[in-house]
Amino acid sequence: MIVNSKVKRYTLLFLGWFFIVLGTIGILLPLLPTTPFLLLALACFSRSSPRFYRMLLDNKWFGPPLQQWEQTKTVRRSIKKKVFLLIIVTFSVSIAVLAGRLGLQLMLACFAVILLGFIYRLNEPESPR
Repeated sequence: MIVNSKVKRYTLLFLGWFFIVLGTIGILLPLLPTTPFLLLALACFSRSSPRFYRMLLDNKWFGPPLQQWEQTKTVRRSIKKKVFLLIIVTFSVSIAVLAGRLGLQLMLACFAVILLGFIYRLNEPESPR
């Protein structure tokens, strides 16, 4: 029983750090989403390491949006706008680099539209009245 709980804890710790690495890479690569990986890391750390869970929530860049997601399952409109801009810029550059490869360009454009639709559908917090 103790061995299983240790294996589970270490597996979740490994996965948490793995997802953080993928999320960090996702900042630079348009096809790799950052936020879902950070949410997965947060979930892994919540079950394996209160210290790393707190570290991620207290992070200067990622912490506030993750805290908001944890509390209300919403994303601020300003963050959604930044994500929209980042997706449009990175995918546009990628599509331009692939000039002459219409199939790949169309595939990237489809991915961009799907990502934009996903981000658009995320709930926003209610504005105070």
